[in-house]
Amino acid sequence: MRYAFIKAHHPQHGVKLLCKAANVHRSGYYAWLKQPKSKRTIEDQRLLGIIKQSWLESGCVYGYRKVYHDLRELGETCGMSRVERLMHQNKLKSQTGYKKRRYMKGSLPSSVAQNILQRQFEVNEPNQSWVTDITYIRTYEGWLYLAVVLDLFSRQIIGWSMHSRMETDLVMNALLMAVWKRKPTTEVVVHSDQGSQYTSYEWQDFLKAHNLQSSMSRRGNCHDNAVAESFFQLLKRERIKRKVYATRDLAKQDIFDYIEMFYNPVRKHGNNDMLSPVEYEKRYFRELMSV
Repeated sequence: MRYAFIKAHHPQHGVKLLCKAANVHRSGYYAWLKQPKSKRTIEDQRLLGIIKQSWLESGCVYGYRKVYHDLRELGETCGMSRVERLMHQNKLKSQTGYKKRRYMKGSLPSSVAQNILQRQFEVNEPNQSWVTDITYIRTYEGWLYLAVVLDLFSRQIIGWSMHSRMETDLVMNALLMAVWKRKPTTEVVVHSDQGSQYTSYEWQDFLKAHNLQSSMSRRGNCHDNAVAESFFQLLKRERIKRKVYATRDLAKQDIFDYIEMFYNPVRKHGNNDMLSPVEYEKRYFRELMSV
């Protein structure tokens, strides 16, 4: 406190006290002030500019691992620990954490399928296993419900639907989009929980009519559908966290942007060798054609 006061009002005396405390000559102190920055400091500043660009382009959601892979794609040779240090020093961090809503247990479902998937979340090709689930988004107009269909091969969202009510049409429209986009030629396992929308006769009839095999999680066991849950966690912590949309339409626009403009074509996924779902599938088909 005393040194700060002296430095503010009597700069020369402040420097004199500082040099005396550090046991250095005043000429050495001024020479130190004028010395150029080290090569490492200059390089850190250059890297930080690229790191910030990658972090901002991700919507401020990437952690140091994904930023590091962005830098490698640009031809940078720095280590991951260096990226972590620079991001930590400049308070650039990934979005984490979102509390899951609790649902009350309802009555027994009308039609339950066996758990065919059995947590086999790693598959070898597209259109082998899809998972589907529903989540909720808060708006000032009330809840907006989102249903998605996700291909386990690439983690791509291949079908989605949003509605103000959590009814069978919500999940049917998402599945219809997935079937229309993918046009599977072989049987596909479609895994869901035991919610009333998925146990309805309308849902089951649609599956049978389109060569889709129903698989369901054990009752009350969210880990059986962990990949769909994981996507919702990403959506909420990377885009929706702490938001309350003014209208459902605004929420729909933002969620559409996240899925179709960021998550599917851009967002790097650890399960995809740090490629986006779209790029991962493109690589798969390129390799398939070259065989």
